[in-house]
Amino acid sequence: MLINSRRDFLKSALLTAGGLSSTGTIPNLFGNSSNGNPRRFIFLHRGNGLFPSVMPPPSLGEQDKAREQKKEPFEVSLDQHDLPDWMEPLQGHKDNLTILQGLSGKMCTTGHHSWCSSLGVFKANERPSSIKWATVDFELAKLFPSPMEHIELACFPTGGGNARGSLDGIAMGFSARGPQQPNYAFGSPKGAMEELFKSVSDNKDDQVRYQLERKVLAFAAENQARQSQGLSGVEKRKITNYSESIEAIRKRNAKVDAMGDVLRKHVPKLEEKYLAEELTTLDRQRAHTEVLLSALISGLTNVAAFTVDELGHRYTGLPGLEREKINMHDVGHNKSIGGVEPHEIRKRARQHHMTLVDTLVSRLKMVPEGNGTMFDNTMIFYFPDGGETHHSHGWEYPFVILSGRNCKLDIAGRYIRLPYHNQEGHKTLGNFYTTLLNAYGNPVEHYGAHDLSLKIDQSGAIKDFLI
Repeated sequence: MLINSRRDFLKSALLTAGGLSSTGTIPNLFGNSSNGNPRRFIFLHRGNGLFPSVMPPPSLGEQDKAREQKKEPFEVSLDQHDLPDWMEPLQGHKDNLTILQGLSGKMCTTGHHSWCSSLGVFKANERPSSIKWATVDFELAKLFPSPMEHIELACFPTGGGNARGSLDGIAMGFSARGPQQPNYAFGSPKGAMEELFKSVSDNKDDQVRYQLERKVLAFAAENQARQSQGLSGVEKRKITNYSESIEAIRKRNAKVDAMGDVLRKHVPKLEEKYLAEELTTLDRQRAHTEVLLSALISGLTNVAAFTVDELGHRYTGLPGLEREKINMHDVGHNKSIGGVEPHEIRKRARQHHMTLVDTLVSRLKMVPEGNGTMFDNTMIFYFPDGGETHHSHGWEYPFVILSGRNCKLDIAGRYIRLPYHNQEGHKTLGNFYTTLLNAYGNPVEHYGAHDLSLKIDQSGAIKDFLI
């Protein structure tokens, strides 16, 4: 790749290395929590809405069904109830499961595409200039630093949305490192594996390229230092920022290099079908899940975002519709495909997503850590990026949450419906993310923008969720 400017170099370097939290800075690597183990957070979000009506346990009593119908607050223990049939893959994890209803996000961009909105709690569009601050996943990554800080994977749209026309590239993702700093996501599981684990690749060409990149970084760092001599003011600061960013990447690369023995043990062993040029959506999602697990278990990252689908993504490989290339926009407009009703298509996609969550939880439960397992220190969130429907308005953002025993929120094992929009005690995405950040060490008073249509106090954490 020909690099024509400092900006081109930094962009390519950030893509290769995984991105920084902010220009010229990098947190202390390998930060640990108070129990000696890092905490981990996985955000899986999907397009085309998530209907609140598919979330309640079907075995609710008549009184709770009436409350649910009226969207009145209540909660029940899941060990006393059946899960919705599409959540069946999570049956073995009910003690760790939370089904959370009632959070609103009207301060976000809704409708067809939300971009960074649902993770950042602000209005956003496809322009980096619309990004107001770091998304919540990056804020959590700062609390539990790692060599790569944050990894993002995506099933990119090809018919609208963030990235157009490429399923397999590295493109602007759905998270943000900071103001006007979009993150970049891997569209190809094979490409993600090669980039993240290239330092221990057995391929000679990969090793040559890896060493060349290191030399380019060293040269660029020295060159920036020379250029800063004799400058002052804004220009000097600009050059200094470039130089510090490059040096930060070099230091992080050194940390990754030092992990060689560990990385070799955890390089994803993808089946041949996952390495093929053509992947079904379901296989792409499964392969991304394997890469994500390897990155977490090896210690490359403690925080990951995974866009399991987006409205502009054409679905392939759904059970019973394997030969179809499903336009989820059509499904959102209640069109049947291949003789299958839209609500059933949605259900099959959701159920497959739950198999991915089950894979994450089950595998992390198998990895020893401290006095327990890696999952003990992990939280997984599955939610819609735009809200409650295809043409969403942000009235509700349903969540499926899996949390380990060391989770700092008191929510596991329950179906929780919070008060509806503008009812006393109503909570927003901002309140929920503030709760997460406060619980894990960020004392922010309130994360995210406010909903100007709310006539009630909407600042701060959800105190009932805090331990």
